[in-house]
Amino acid sequence: MRRGCVWEMLACVTTALLVLNCCMVAADVATCSGIVPMVYRYDKISITDFGGVGDGRTLNTKAFEEAIYRIKHLRRRGGTILYVPSGVYLTESFNLTSRMTLYLAKGAVIKATQKTGNWPLIAPLPSYGRGRERPGGRYISFIHGEGLHDVIITGEKGTIDGQGGVWWNMWRRRTLRYTRPNLVEFKDSKGIIISNVIFKNSPFWNIHPVYCSHVVIRHVTILAPPSSPNTDGIDPDSSSHVCIEDSYISTGDDLVAIKSGWDEYGIKYGRPSTDITIRRVVGSSPFAGIAVGSETSGGIYNVLAEHITLKNMGVGIHLKTNIGRGGIIKNITISDVYMVNVRKGIKIAADVGDHPDKNYNPNALPVLNHVRIKNVRGKKVEQAGLIQGLKNSPFTDICLSNINLHGYPRRNNVPWKCSYVSGGAIQVRPSPCSDLIHRSSCPIQGR
Repeated sequence: MRRGCVWEMLACVTTALLVLNCCMVAADVATCSGIVPMVYRYDKISITDFGGVGDGRTLNTKAFEEAIYRIKHLRRRGGTILYVPSGVYLTESFNLTSRMTLYLAKGAVIKATQKTGNWPLIAPLPSYGRGRERPGGRYISFIHGEGLHDVIITGEKGTIDGQGGVWWNMWRRRTLRYTRPNLVEFKDSKGIIISNVIFKNSPFWNIHPVYCSHVVIRHVTILAPPSSPNTDGIDPDSSSHVCIEDSYISTGDDLVAIKSGWDEYGIKYGRPSTDITIRRVVGSSPFAGIAVGSETSGGIYNVLAEHITLKNMGVGIHLKTNIGRGGIIKNITISDVYMVNVRKGIKIAADVGDHPDKNYNPNALPVLNHVRIKNVRGKKVEQAGLIQGLKNSPFTDICLSNINLHGYPRRNNVPWKCSYVSGGAIQVRPSPCSDLIHRSSCPIQGR
């Protein structure tokens, strides 16, 4: 196919995506995707123009670096599309730049090398104080962006494959020297769109926007085996105005986990996660579906998660923190959730997660209040709920309404367990603990 035809086809596909988005809005489907407008770029280059070879064997690191260098330094008006055609493009990690679109055609795979010996190291995040797994620095994400704006990763359901097995084995054998790389990380960036791509076998967390604002992640598929360690799907971290919609996630850890820093380091950095919407997510995991925490030290506010479908889960809805975290978790609304085959339906606890070191302040207690969980249905739920606050910092203003979580047939199911919590419950089956029986504490409407 001539190059001009390729670009015409690419323009048509991009236009079709825009039209689909407009049609969804016109059909009154609720969406938060408008917080970052989709940009059409007229300047287009292909990875093959820079020597890229999609044979699954040739190392394409130089091709990606040179193509992105060209985008960064020529600064075409409106930015540039980096087109990755069908094929398997093996590469080491690489950095994106501002005002670019990484476009994966149908059948395109960007695959991480399994040679980890020369994987670059970067400094730990200041809100963590060290690598999340190991002291010191951390391995850079496979695809990385720092201090960027106006970046899009999209395409025709191409794949970004982290080939994480080698990293998982190092974790299991305890031979890791530093914290494993994420698959995709944006740091201190804004105006990010990730859509219509498959993410597969991440070494660690899959998509990690940290210290970012105005991020849209939608129509993505994220896959990793249930046994893969710490392969969280999407982790907004000390970030604001994040939209996660219309995606399928099946991994070895939480599907979506909102974070904001770790103990004394997160408290000192003091950057919360705020204004986060999660909508129409389907998935499965041995851990949590929708999670808040456990790293909550910068605070987490104004979260809406709705129309969530979960199957074969450890925990359906999990709000988690710990002594030493500090931070305020407030204004959390989770609604219209369906779950089946789940160990715990709802868990809100303050004894979850480890500490970066022994220097955390045991008097830095988390505060959790104004949580609304409503319109939840479940089948084969072993334990409907567990809510455990702290004696010196009880969980307050917890409202549960219209919740029906059926247990396993012909099995003695575990009853609700609660401590140091106050709030209310309306139409909750099985009946919750006595701490949550006051209707006046539980308005049905409002956040």
